[in-house]
Amino acid sequence: MQLDQVKAIITGGASGLGHAVAQHLVAHGARVALFDVNEEKGQAAARALGEVARFYKTDVTSEDGVAANVAAAREAMGGLNVVMNCAGILGAGRVLGKEGPMPLSTFASTVMVNLVGSFNVAKAAAALMQHNEAGEDGERGVIVNTASVAAYEGQIGQAAYSASKGGVVGMTLPMARELSRFGIRVATIAPGIFWTPMVDGMPPQVQESLSASIPFPSRLGKPEEFAQTVAFILGNRYINGETIRLDGAVRLQPK
Repeated sequence: MQLDQVKAIITGGASGLGHAVAQHLVAHGARVALFDVNEEKGQAAARALGEVARFYKTDVTSEDGVAANVAAAREAMGGLNVVMNCAGILGAGRVLGKEGPMPLSTFASTVMVNLVGSFNVAKAAAALMQHNEAGEDGERGVIVNTASVAAYEGQIGQAAYSASKGGVVGMTLPMARELSRFGIRVATIAPGIFWTPMVDGMPPQVQESLSASIPFPSRLGKPEEFAQTVAFILGNRYINGETIRLDGAVRLQPK
């Protein structure tokens, strides 16, 4: 798939990794629809990207809301062939914290946004993408999800987050196998520690400690490196059903 043919929905597109993907795609001729719960940031991000971008205030856990916005985005862009799931929350907390066991609502809400939300957007988009005209190799669309290295080496305090991201990794292959008959590919990226607004707010010594933990290159990942990986997946039709770690060889320690 050529980037100038891309008509993409990007969840979490108002900031961080999602916004970096939007910037990269638009720079190469794509049209994008930004899905985010933050209306102020979302509207500003869409304006900065220009006429080829639109913003839709979206709660990825709402089945009806997502279905309506996916249909509206497809209509506005004149098609839909890519979904980039970047919406997510940290959901940090110990199973047994100082104030007692983790509230079940904390665990459930993390899984709802990170895992159920990704599935919700993917299936709503796939329902429309299956009707696209087939391209080379019969391709009709691509779904890219965002997991995390925490799916494999979750740290203390990441039980909810790791479970949600492990679920994203786990659904990648069966979803790819099922949607293959429609010519829709599914892949996932599991990023390590990246420069995001969250890291930006950390003290310098914490940022330095995080950078030092990464074998090579010994620095935090750049959002544009994540975006380049998305572009690589879109352009290489033989990538399907796979989760790609993007982490500088880091392996998270227990804490």
